[in-house]
Amino acid sequence: MSASAASALSSPARVNPEFAQAVAGGLTRKGRKTLPPSWFYDDVGSALFEAITVLPEYGLTRAEAGLLSKSADDIVRASGHPAIVIELGSGTGTKTRHVLTAAAHYRAIHYLPIDISPAALDSCVKILDTVGNVNIQPIEATYLDGIDAALACSEDSRKAGEPALLLFLGSTIGNFNRTQATSFLAQIRKRMHPGDYLLLGADLVKPRARLLSAYDDPIGVTAAFNLNLLARINRELDGRFELSQFAHEARYNERQSRIEMHLRSRIAQEVRIDALGLNIPFAPGETIWTESSHKFRAEDVSRTGQRAGWSCVRQWVESEWGFAETLFQKAK
Repeated sequence: MSASAASALSSPARVNPEFAQAVAGGLTRKGRKTLPPSWFYDDVGSALFEAITVLPEYGLTRAEAGLLSKSADDIVRASGHPAIVIELGSGTGTKTRHVLTAAAHYRAIHYLPIDISPAALDSCVKILDTVGNVNIQPIEATYLDGIDAALACSEDSRKAGEPALLLFLGSTIGNFNRTQATSFLAQIRKRMHPGDYLLLGADLVKPRARLLSAYDDPIGVTAAFNLNLLARINRELDGRFELSQFAHEARYNERQSRIEMHLRSRIAQEVRIDALGLNIPFAPGETIWTESSHKFRAEDVSRTGQRAGWSCVRQWVESEWGFAETLFQKAK
């Protein structure tokens, strides 16, 4: 990053310095330009993602919701009837209702959803506020900071030896490569108490055509979701991106078992980002890599958690679409 970009990170009061750092670093790095997928989820991006989840081509959310609905009571019993439920990247929490309802049947639940989108958290509270015997305490934070805050918030109400259940749903683990996923799960484990549980949702490998249609729908909702990342740069960092000069592109990397989302420059162009003091050049056809979504075999999910130090307790699999929920525990 240039000196002018670094100094600009702290100048306009409305600039999120972490977002500015990610944009400056990703768009000026040597080799392929990148933007982290965590920044998709401003208010507009969160709303677009909710629209994606109901598209007929995108079966992931429906598969996971059905699996959680069917298996919620088994999950609650296998995780020691937790009184504390923490969720990473909760979004609106719609799928989580199944787990909370099952857990609240046995005892009062302290639910702490974590998300970087205040709009998503507001929706989460409204949607889940009707679940009886559940106290909701939303936390606006990144994943690891959110876990630290959630554990601190629940410390007074947590009885000795009482397990917490951490939910990481939606196959968000697929945004990490294999090494990063293991490292991230190890960082989660380090923060949790001995005896705590992790429920990890993961999308399974399926045919190329089915995956590509899920990430490049014919009415263009996923394209709008991807392009909104550039629109967010325009809104928050005074960027000059012409969205019509970029195209959404989904690719399947079969060797790595991952979908890649890119934003491809249609022409040779240079884009100014005023808040960063940067001019970003693009060659025709050059892309910004915005997301990787790795797919798993069911046994790979168990092994990934075990490599991170977790003990695998049980796994539930939805076979029609191909989705797995895997329950891990931190050894006592």
